[in-house]
Amino acid sequence: MKIALFSGQGSQYPGMGRDINEAFPHTDEIYNTASEVLGYDMKKVCFDSDIEELSRTKYAQPAILTTSLVCISAALNKCHTNGTPFAFGGVAGHSLGEYAAMAMAGMVSLEDVFTLIKARAEAMEEAASATKGAMAAIMKLAPEKIEEVCNNASNYVTAVNYNSPQQTVIAGTPEGIAEVSEVFAGMKARVITLNVAGAFHSKLMQPAADKFLETAKTITFRAPQVKYYSNVTGGELTDFSNMPELLAKHIVSPVRFTSELNQMKNDGADIFAEFGPGKTLTGLVKKTLSDVKAFNIENTDTLEGAEIYG
Repeated sequence: MKIALFSGQGSQYPGMGRDINEAFPHTDEIYNTASEVLGYDMKKVCFDSDIEELSRTKYAQPAILTTSLVCISAALNKCHTNGTPFAFGGVAGHSLGEYAAMAMAGMVSLEDVFTLIKARAEAMEEAASATKGAMAAIMKLAPEKIEEVCNNASNYVTAVNYNSPQQTVIAGTPEGIAEVSEVFAGMKARVITLNVAGAFHSKLMQPAADKFLETAKTITFRAPQVKYYSNVTGGELTDFSNMPELLAKHIVSPVRFTSELNQMKNDGADIFAEFGPGKTLTGLVKKTLSDVKAFNIENTDTLEGAEIYG
């Protein structure tokens, strides 16, 4: 089974998607729809912004979503032209990547997915500005040990991204991050402070979740046409009765990506294609699973060399 994966925040870079858009003009529809919903020129944001502007949450999330959809649209077009369709049996994303996954699974329309991401990005940027938060990646330490240290901290800090058996991201107050970072350093773990605006996927984002929920309630959700894997549950999602509540919960819940990957492999997944800027998820697949293929498609070069045909 082939899985389509979609990039998360932090993967953005200036000019992303430009060469694919030039090679596949039909992807203009995606940029145009994004621009209409968001109220600004999405091509200009993706192609011409400097990294500081592009990294603002309100721009980064829609821009990465757009680029991810452009990349998979180009890949599907190329496969169709070659007469070798790329039939993916499941979709998954890392954090905001779940929105591209929803769109490609047929759960929401193109207009609605940009409506959702606009509300999400703006609410999260607002919450991050109102409440000081920080994040750090902890390397070479078991997730259980990381959880134990965070639970014993006197300041708020918690594990939020279970990325691979050897990489877990924590989030919390700056004081909490500083407190446990000293402990982790003493345990010979590698601590990498992340350049982010807030403590994403932690309770500090609750105001964003509450605000986002009001928009999510206005959206029509459909059951997916392929398997849809969830960060919140860490496996295949089968209950779609209250997607607004689930997506709001997603903002304040850990990303259980390692569990998702293991579930996908157990379900028969053996090829993982990451669509969107960067190759972070491709790396996480390779660090977590054995005997599978993983590759990314972010530009015309990677599209040309991708093993998705047939």
